[in-house]
Amino acid sequence: MSTVPKQVDYIVCGGGASGCVVAARLAERSDATVLLLEAGGDERVPDVEDSRVWMKNIGSERDWCFTTEPQPSLNNRRAPLPMGRVLGGGSSINGLVWARGHKADFDSWAEEAGDPGWSYDSVVEVYKRIENWLGPSHPRLRGTGGPVSITLPDNPVPVASTLMDAAGKVGIPAYEDLNAEAMEGPGGCGIPNVTVEDGDRRVSMASAYIRPAMERENLKVILGAEVDHIRFEGTRASAVSFVLDGQEHTVEASREIVLSMGAINTPRVLMQSGIGDEDHLKKHAIDLHQHLPGVGRNFQDHILLAGCVWEYVTPEPPRNNSAEFTFFWKSESSLPSPDIQPMLEECAFGSEVTRPQFDLPDDPATAWTLAPGLVAPKSRGYLELTGKRRQDPIKVHTNFLSEPADMKALTRCLEICREIGNAEDLRPFVKQELMPGPLKGAALEEFVRDAAGTYFHQTCTAKMGRDAMSVVDGALRVYGVDGLRIADGSIMPTITTGNTMAPCVMIGERAVDLILGA
Repeated sequence: MSTVPKQVDYIVCGGGASGCVVAARLAERSDATVLLLEAGGDERVPDVEDSRVWMKNIGSERDWCFTTEPQPSLNNRRAPLPMGRVLGGGSSINGLVWARGHKADFDSWAEEAGDPGWSYDSVVEVYKRIENWLGPSHPRLRGTGGPVSITLPDNPVPVASTLMDAAGKVGIPAYEDLNAEAMEGPGGCGIPNVTVEDGDRRVSMASAYIRPAMERENLKVILGAEVDHIRFEGTRASAVSFVLDGQEHTVEASREIVLSMGAINTPRVLMQSGIGDEDHLKKHAIDLHQHLPGVGRNFQDHILLAGCVWEYVTPEPPRNNSAEFTFFWKSESSLPSPDIQPMLEECAFGSEVTRPQFDLPDDPATAWTLAPGLVAPKSRGYLELTGKRRQDPIKVHTNFLSEPADMKALTRCLEICREIGNAEDLRPFVKQELMPGPLKGAALEEFVRDAAGTYFHQTCTAKMGRDAMSVVDGALRVYGVDGLRIADGSIMPTITTGNTMAPCVMIGERAVDLILGA
């Protein structure tokens, strides 16, 4: 059993993509004592470290295995909501894509927060110090020498470059680096950046930040520690109670507590600690500490369809992270920034409904998928407690596709994917289209509802801003509570354009700047 201290300067709850950064940087940049509490275990296992087998972690003991409530807009299906339960969090089990987000994302955050430190120009400088970019040099936008090694996949499957050619013929330009100018304009296509070293070794935020920092005497990491609730002295968050090996422990924080447990567990702990909507807490006999009706609201996630599938002429096994092509584009030309992001899945990717319906093959080498994705959803969901105890499950109402605009954007995205996949350029890789075929009208919408799932990018449930539904201010401080901040994807006012790991790392870096007054 780990020795549990009685008091430290900072407690960081959650060792995910943001929490690893916060704990390591606080220990490195100050002489303060830092305690990192992570519910999961050690990330140094083959299924995490080998970038080629990342899907093995989904549904394993390294996944919280959350699911949605039955969603009427998904034909009452429950969608899986994977979240990392291991040191490194999502960065230890995800598909390894490094996507910073679009300029419009961060400029809108800055406006909501009233803080130019969240603007695109500002966060680019934060990203540059994070990155050890091994791709094409771009001193204005990309960094080298940072803790996180980022590269382009080595020798992608041949269909990836051909997809770029076909996308170009429908007006989507190709970029060597999808985190450079492509994210300052209408979008583009290309091979995604990935967090990989030495060909197939995952770079998680545990390996990039925490493992090197563990050599410092002022950092302590406790694995298997499930945070139960926050304790208060008056208006100040003073201590964290957690369960380790079946025993409850309480550690005091002399300076600050930082919640970095993700967009489901962070609001859960807030609510079960008495911070949230008064009526909802009263329903579960939880004493109110601070009325913040936005806790657990504003849930957002990217929607991914499974998918547009073609059978290979010649079988081709997946390579690298099995997702070596993507594009960012607008479903309507009048939009201010891209709202769709399909992803190449190097297998026949179907849902629990569409896979048997279309009799998709199980052998991943026999087919490939261009999976339509929506990255600027209008639909908003919410979380609901079922009790006051840590063990009581939390209900996640995602409301996917509840807004007609989302259905319209996704069907347009599907049409673009089929146009690209059925283009003359792709003939060498297409024996036949397996799914969905030329569906129209109600049949197309029914397919979308049966195929829709998540991109694994749950965010926005404790949003930053200045309105009545905001939970944290521009410095990530929880309104009405002293000594408590949030640093994870839940603080996003709106979800970023693209995979969310990179923005969560940036949020962690920015949180430390704010805490230390840098």
